[in-house]
Amino acid sequence: MKRVVIAGVSGAIGGALATRLVERDSQTRVIGLCREPGKASEFLRTHQQSTVLPWDAEDSASPAAVSEALESLLSKQEGVDGFIYAAGLLHGADMFPEKRLEDLDAGSLARAFAVNAAGFGLLTQALLPWLRHREFKRVAAVSAKVGSITDNGFGGWYAYRSSKAALNMLVRNLSIELPRRCKPIACVSLHPGTTESALSEPFSQSLAKLKVHTPSETAANLLAVLDGVGEEDNGRFLSWDGSELPW
Repeated sequence: MKRVVIAGVSGAIGGALATRLVERDSQTRVIGLCREPGKASEFLRTHQQSTVLPWDAEDSASPAAVSEALESLLSKQEGVDGFIYAAGLLHGADMFPEKRLEDLDAGSLARAFAVNAAGFGLLTQALLPWLRHREFKRVAAVSAKVGSITDNGFGGWYAYRSSKAALNMLVRNLSIELPRRCKPIACVSLHPGTTESALSEPFSQSLAKLKVHTPSETAANLLAVLDGVGEEDNGRFLSWDGSELPW
């Protein structure tokens, strides 16, 4: 992947993915997106191979603004050959994973769906003109194993689980439509594994028994999987180790 758009570069996984892509290949160009570009790393804000643009998953006008900015950065003929959606929301001010039905809150559900699902679909829509070139493209959404309906044996975390399940459905839908319009292309969901981040920090005690990766390790794992993705992998839900997960 030489021209890559990554959403969520101020976060642990998105930032690590963008950094690793730039560091491993002097010919790669990364367009990073996040709500507050000033919160992206100094490396990404200042490196000549990286551009950080403002984008807010909860702002319906934001995808169009990204599209307008891209007009002056990349020609549609050149296009992008990688789009990684690494934005995610689990908890925040007045928002925490639900343990029981009584914890459900309409505002929290709406925020989770906006950031974890809708943002991906609307950005893909905005990027469509840059995905129509004739070289192979990879579109990947960083999802989560807890978004698997088949794998759910514990319940709870209503907003996060259901919004990640919705993200997976968007991936499946796009894996059907995009090959008709942007072939050759593969659209996949990725489970990053448990990663040290602001998202996982409140659960550090309960995660002590699990394998926890650093953001750099997670980025290396996900890019190894993505590098191996071909057209035949279109529509799959893949874990950080390359194994396939149930929807």
